[in-house]
Amino acid sequence: MSISAKLKPIAANFTLKDHIYEVLRDAIMDMNIYAEGADLRLDERQVAEQLGISRTPVREALAKLEQEGFVEIQPRKGVFVRRKSLNEVLEMIVVWAALESMAARLATEHASDAELASLRKLGAKHSQDSARADIAEYSEANIKFHQRILELSQCSMLKSLADGLFQHMYAVRRRAMGEGDRANRSVVDHMSIIEAIESRDGDLAARMVREHTMALHDHVRRTWTKLENLSGLKAGSG
Repeated sequence: MSISAKLKPIAANFTLKDHIYEVLRDAIMDMNIYAEGADLRLDERQVAEQLGISRTPVREALAKLEQEGFVEIQPRKGVFVRRKSLNEVLEMIVVWAALESMAARLATEHASDAELASLRKLGAKHSQDSARADIAEYSEANIKFHQRILELSQCSMLKSLADGLFQHMYAVRRRAMGEGDRANRSVVDHMSIIEAIESRDGDLAARMVREHTMALHDHVRRTWTKLENLSGLKAGSG
């Protein structure tokens, strides 16, 4: 796979390994890795050439990405972006539902009125019409909305755990948002979640967030039936 369009030469004052790791991770997260026919191969030599550096720091960054589950390094075959199996995706969504529902409960206790107003601003940014017209833009707004709930929990460990998981959930949410009527239903769900948090009703807020996320779980389970076969193709040929 060529991701050269998303890579830029690195300035000499950066710490190479860490910066290359961030650049490659961001490029991987920006890919639609669950699309049929997605090219998941990473060409180490091409990456090094595009960044204008040697291959050694690229290998170090790729080793870190493999440890975190973003890529798989296969001897004599190459480096491939790792696509989660259907069961792994479903388990990630369940864990995310647990984390975010607790975050919503905590937000009802700890977030200030001004902070809750910032959440409403994010939720109200898109009407159903705009969500339908620009799905990519709404997908990004949707992601920011959920991240904001984690921030409002004011529980740093909870947010840290969720952030680590969200790096792998990112591609899942981006694909699912463009399927069926999920964008429009998401707008409605978000406003209900906001109202529950603003009412300081922890039980209701937790339940609304959990049901919203588990609706994603049910959608993926019903409709991503080809994912197991696609995951098996990640090594491709060669």
